[in-house]
Amino acid sequence: MTTIPSRLAKLSSTCSSWDDARRRSVAAYRQWYRSAPDIVQLYTLNVSPSLVRLKIRQDFERNRDTITDLGVMDVMLHKNQQEYQETMNAWKQEPHVMQWFKRYDDPAPPKTFLDKFYAGRDDPAQVSSF
Repeated sequence: MTTIPSRLAKLSSTCSSWDDARRRSVAAYRQWYRSAPDIVQLYTLNVSPSLVRLKIRQDFERNRDTITDLGVMDVMLHKNQQEYQETMNAWKQEPHVMQWFKRYDDPAPPKTFLDKFYAGRDDPAQVSSF
């Protein structure tokens, strides 16, 4: 597939009101939602498009009530468009896309010495001060 950098490029703009911001964020969500099968096919992921859609939904829901400033919303929408363009133009590799699914995992803390060693954590009781 030939990469056309300007294929998904958009001019950056600012939101004039919260209604405009909501309209733009819903449009961005729909854009991602409709592209889930293409993302799975493009990166040959071992996950279903419904799981990609679930992660997209979680990302949008996570920021739903936390953003209270229009300037922050503009930046988030700009970053969203940038991420979408990079993803759909195949400027990423499979591990970059699979990182979306590791973001929300909360593994149990390591208990044995080797688990702590592999995780890169030190036991404060055994670390000597110099």
